[in-house]
Amino acid sequence: MNKDLTVGDPGKVIRQFCIPLFASVIFQQLYNIADSLVAGKFAGENALAAVGNSYEITLIFIAFAFGVNIGCSVIVSRFFGSKDYEKMKTSVYTTLISGGVLCLILMAFGLGLGGKLLHLINTPDEVMADSKLYLDIYVFGLPFMFFYNIATGIFSALGDSKTPFIFLAFSSVANILMDILFVAAFHMGVAGVAWATFICQGVSAILSIIVVFRRLIKIKTKGKVEIFSWSILAKITAIAVPSILQQSFVSVGNIIIQGVINSFGTAVMAGYSASVKLNNLVITSMTTFANGVSNFTSQNIGAEKFKRVSEGYKASIKLVLALCVPIVLIYFIFGKYLIYLFLDNGTGKAMDTAMLFLRIVSPFYFIISIKLVTDGVLRGAGEMLKFMIATLTDLCLRVILALILVKEFEVVGIFTAWPVGWLIAASMSVLFYKKDKWSTRTTL
Repeated sequence: MNKDLTVGDPGKVIRQFCIPLFASVIFQQLYNIADSLVAGKFAGENALAAVGNSYEITLIFIAFAFGVNIGCSVIVSRFFGSKDYEKMKTSVYTTLISGGVLCLILMAFGLGLGGKLLHLINTPDEVMADSKLYLDIYVFGLPFMFFYNIATGIFSALGDSKTPFIFLAFSSVANILMDILFVAAFHMGVAGVAWATFICQGVSAILSIIVVFRRLIKIKTKGKVEIFSWSILAKITAIAVPSILQQSFVSVGNIIIQGVINSFGTAVMAGYSASVKLNNLVITSMTTFANGVSNFTSQNIGAEKFKRVSEGYKASIKLVLALCVPIVLIYFIFGKYLIYLFLDNGTGKAMDTAMLFLRIVSPFYFIISIKLVTDGVLRGAGEMLKFMIATLTDLCLRVILALILVKEFEVVGIFTAWPVGWLIAASMSVLFYKKDKWSTRTTL
């Protein structure tokens, strides 16, 4: 159901809207975790390494889908908040058309250059074939991933965070069951986990787009609704491109780091793959929570209720820090039991690598969460330059420090680069936010 985020207690609105988003992305991440879990348990350490290795490249495609999601969501939120339903619908149709074209371009890129990218990150020969197979099947499923992300962006813009949660809950459970069926029963190996994700994402995408159109039909408009608008595409692009670049640069940085990790051998690759999946579960969940903050910010700016932006920001920070407490405790103290899900052998280099990563990185989830929520406000307000500066600072520091510290401290040096980048970037984001006097702002 559509919800107006410009009325009601900001703290309560944020909780009711963002918590389902946070929960839904956990289910979304189960797609990737299930792939690694089933691959590691039923197909072996090399299969786990192959899935994790390909995953870093798939993040490039996810970056584009994420950027389109954000661009659409912020602009649709703005028009929804200002009750301009004609432009709101045009924004949706424009995003679907332009997103489809972008997806086709990315598919051509992925199928043509996927193998070269895998060679570029020093993929070992023993996992090259499986890595390429997984990547190819993933690329064929890009339309499903793209249109599902656009649909969730639209739902969020309309204040509906529960529908995406329902879709993801069912599809994620189905994905786990199909992973087990294809790999454990049919012995399809890496191809099995890839096809399971393909099918489940496909069903989710089709159903979500159907619901989007049914939702739009119920919103009555007085004037003519354009199917495509270049001016609205420009507005969407102004938000989407910085988000795409941010996510793409992060993905390229991760690929560079993956290349360094690969030089330590398959065992370290497998351990890093398991731990980085758990790490990405948290980061992606917090990022999606922050996307909800962007929707809240954009709707209220559209309604010219600027004081609510600062009130919502304070409530979001309190909530996200509370969410971090159990996550940090579980990862730091009981992380080994989560890693058991991915690895058959509970000892050895793979397990040691995974636990080392979690114990270095997880205490700093409080810091990165503050940054992500602050970025959500900046993005919702259209302050994309500030958002980009803070994010690229984080990325550059992490990559440069990882390349420097690995020479002296090996994998410990690589993992230590994460907290340093997060601390500095979070400080910059908060500083940018505080320079804008939200409680007294009177113009867009």
